[in-house]
Amino acid sequence: MHGWDGLCRPGSRRPRPLSWSRTVPRELVHRTSVAEVLLTDVRPQGPGRFLAAAQWPRSHPTFPHGGDDRHSPLMIAETLRQLGIYLPLRYYGVPPDAHLLITDLSFDLDPRAEPRAGHGATEVTCLIEVGGVRPAGGAGTPSGLRLRTRLLAGGRPFATAEGGARFLDAGQYTALRAARADRPTGPPGRTPPVRPEPGRLAVASPRDVVLALAGDQLLVDPADPRHPYYFDHDTDHVPGMALLEAARQAAALRSGGRLLRPTGCRLRALRITEFRPPAPLECTVHHRSCVFRVRQGGAPTAVGVLRYARTR
Repeated sequence: MHGWDGLCRPGSRRPRPLSWSRTVPRELVHRTSVAEVLLTDVRPQGPGRFLAAAQWPRSHPTFPHGGDDRHSPLMIAETLRQLGIYLPLRYYGVPPDAHLLITDLSFDLDPRAEPRAGHGATEVTCLIEVGGVRPAGGAGTPSGLRLRTRLLAGGRPFATAEGGARFLDAGQYTALRAARADRPTGPPGRTPPVRPEPGRLAVASPRDVVLALAGDQLLVDPADPRHPYYFDHDTDHVPGMALLEAARQAAALRSGGRLLRPTGCRLRALRITEFRPPAPLECTVHHRSCVFRVRQGGAPTAVGVLRYARTR
């Protein structure tokens, strides 16, 4: 992202300052609650380049700051998710009724440079490059794209993130779901799940737990189907952010509380993860990393790795 270096140097010529005064329209980031909208301003800077502002709240209920006022690293992933929806809808002609599916998501955080939550929200600047725009033919709307972003706070870079998405119209999405028409839904009166204690997963309340236990097996099974963050709007499958948090919680549990706060991640969504039956999540901890795999119907639906900084 060499073309952005001038924005990071004191005294360099800068564009008109971004605004953190109000959020972008909630429907353009697929949120129902305005409180869950992080983006406040997005501006084109040339072909495939954008400058964006995001505001990270100090008191986010799902991702509270740590004891030393560090924001949750998953705020990076959520910022990328919102950019990956806003940019296609606002600037690439993707219709508002399209289905946007994550293909992959990654981020890397520098713990030495990350911002601390102050008295109010943290103002984050995003330097974005869009590429891999795949034409879909017909009306000329793309069928997918990739974006890379560098995140700064107070002019200091502290993280990078990258991801891809594909876009389906109603007919394509219906065909995709019909192909899984034989997916099992599980018995309606199944045994109530056993869940880990929230404190073992570093979450604030039982409703934030997205795992269940079946003996020694971990299952992706959100405790609250109306969770204000994970299920802020209707969805017919497990969202990517819920899968990422399930992997983080699995690492916390399998490491005995040693691995709580990832500083890097890679997630690939291979296919849609259904709500039922709850999908097994395999998690292998090795030193300061955790490799995970979500399986359903005998096939993997998502795979990835979480990395952690050295603990003191």
